[in-house]
Amino acid sequence: MSLTLLFHPLSSFCHKVLIALYENDTPFTPQIVNLQDEGERAALCKLWPMGKFPVLVDAARDWNVSESSIIIEYLDLHFPGKTKFIPADADLARQMRFRDRVFDLYVHLPMQKIVGDRLRPADSKDPYGVAEARTTMTTALGMIDQAMAAKTWATGETFTMADCSAAPALFYADKVMPFGATHRHAAAYLQRLTERPSTAGGRRPRVDASRRTASPCRHRTAPAPRSNRPS
Repeated sequence: MSLTLLFHPLSSFCHKVLIALYENDTPFTPQIVNLQDEGERAALCKLWPMGKFPVLVDAARDWNVSESSIIIEYLDLHFPGKTKFIPADADLARQMRFRDRVFDLYVHLPMQKIVGDRLRPADSKDPYGVAEARTTMTTALGMIDQAMAAKTWATGETFTMADCSAAPALFYADKVMPFGATHRHAAAYLQRLTERPSTAGGRRPRVDASRRTASPCRHRTAPAPRSNRPS
């Protein structure tokens, strides 16, 4: 097993990559990173100086890959499976990447802004930023609702990387700004996403707190992070 995913189970961008891995039953070793631990943070920053997860370590190819969309493209190229995340047609691939960006930039990030502000001390709140985030999400949800009126998945009838992005983005967006009553097509799309086996809660890794790893039955204990070339 050459792949190790450095992640945190509370990170929604990590869920995006986990969905892609589960979608094709790609064997990998999940390794939880505790950013509050100086050693673990330093090890992550050695792999990806921005200090953000997920990071995919491919020991066989001696390569590290960061950023969720880039990781999924890497998996699609080097570890293909039954689901093709990037359409072969160049125009469809461009449309898919556009939708992936919409979910990440205009749903996912504003949602994180709203949640993050709730965790701030009372004297450090950013009501203007939160209002902007809500406006951005509302606009994006309107676009998504209209786009999903006659489609099963983000780019049509085929599940792609854009759907991996949509699942955690819409799931958490619905928690912070419920949209079921106002955006029924987007809500129906979210329902389809949550019913897909690769996104089901039962597929999430079991956490082994004693080893700071996640250990599904088919996964081994994670190795220590390697310092390879950055992607």
